[in-house]
Amino acid sequence: MRRTMQSQSVPMHFKTMAQADVPQGRNGKHKLIVSRILADLDQMEDGAALKVPLGGLAASKEKVRSALNRATRKAGRKVATAADGTFLYIWNVTLYGTRTD
Repeated sequence: MRRTMQSQSVPMHFKTMAQADVPQGRNGKHKLIVSRILADLDQMEDGAALKVPLGGLAASKEKVRSALNRATRKAGRKVATAADGTFLYIWNVTLYGTRTD
């Protein structure tokens, strides 16, 4: 609520700070693993896939997949994933689509 000349001064309930000092980014729980995956995907050749050990993930594969999906949609890139009981596989989707089995 803005103060006007006619209103009385009421003590504030919270501290204030300069708006320029307010953090602008969101560092989610999965930022580190998603950043590492995206960095590795940037270096890969077409036809290659990352093989991420599920045991090394701090979160479930579903949560990592969701975070990766949000990050790739935001960046406008397409990746595909698959998993078995041991690994999460991630690869870039090319113009020609994904692999065919």
